[in-house]
Amino acid sequence: MNIAIDISPLKSGHYLQHRVRGTGFYIQNLRLSLEKYYSGNKYIYFNRGDSLDNNIDVVHYPYFEPFFLTLPLLSRYKTIVTVHDLTPLVFPEHFKSGLKGAVKWQIQKTSLRNAANIVTDSESSKKDIVKYTGISQSKIKVVYLAAGLDFKIVDSKLKFEGLRKKYNLPEKFVLYVGDVTWNKNLPRLIEAVKKVNVSLVMVGSALVEKDVDLSNPWNVDFAKVLGLVDGDKRILRLGFVSNEELILLYNIATVFVMPSIYEGFGLPVLEAMSCGCPVVTSKGGSLAEIAEKACKYVDPYDVDSIASGISEVFNSTSLQEELSKKGLIQSKKFTWQKTATETMGVYREITALK
Repeated sequence: MNIAIDISPLKSGHYLQHRVRGTGFYIQNLRLSLEKYYSGNKYIYFNRGDSLDNNIDVVHYPYFEPFFLTLPLLSRYKTIVTVHDLTPLVFPEHFKSGLKGAVKWQIQKTSLRNAANIVTDSESSKKDIVKYTGISQSKIKVVYLAAGLDFKIVDSKLKFEGLRKKYNLPEKFVLYVGDVTWNKNLPRLIEAVKKVNVSLVMVGSALVEKDVDLSNPWNVDFAKVLGLVDGDKRILRLGFVSNEELILLYNIATVFVMPSIYEGFGLPVLEAMSCGCPVVTSKGGSLAEIAEKACKYVDPYDVDSIASGISEVFNSTSLQEELSKKGLIQSKKFTWQKTATETMGVYREITALK
């Protein structure tokens, strides 16, 4: 097969900047996995605006945004689209589209309906796609993601010591990895950490962005976070870190906490589990679907519940060991070979259609 894959989000300065790690991670790993396990195909990687040859069997758009024009309205090729989640549509009061965004959503919805098939990260996201687009669930295939192969337990005191020294890390700390959007629930996480009186290390490029428009409704929680962390030496915002450093952070963190109100998948949960880090999370969106019984669950709307969950795991070595073992087992259910195989199944199904 000749398979064309849009890799536009990998460009610097792309409008998906807030989701570049998750989207970019997905595209890079999908690309590598398809080439590794299905090397007999020809893969053509293109950016928006590039022209494609006539002999393309299927075109894959591996990202989707409801309020940006990420898809062509019409295509002469058989297309599949990956929709990671529709969180902004589930909580419109917190992700205001504006008039332009509302118009673009109608265009995007039409483009999505014209696709031959849709791939999404979880059953939770599949239900949302059906609800907000009216597309038949028979056209939507759930294909789970996985942590990268390099996310694993590391045994290197030298590397750990170097990382602690570089970032002046405390001996024990809570780790958070991700964005600052409303669904991530960071104000409540920070309030909970303050209640428990433990250190919090936060990773994510959005956490240290400059020149952020704080009047934009999408940045309300960013403003709250800035106020909550100001002058508090227990909270470290590291911003972007390399994959190697992130893996080390997962390895030395006392507990990883992701108390999201809603997630389409929740990749950092799997990354933490793959590195043997105990996880505290919520059941928002897909998280319970991904983590199952391998974590400590909290109520994302209740600061006391988040604080209690953190405290329980942070102060119990036996519970940390139990969750670490369960997490390692759970994470092994998700592999990029499986992701590639199931994605290839969608390609084959589409190309077989008349």
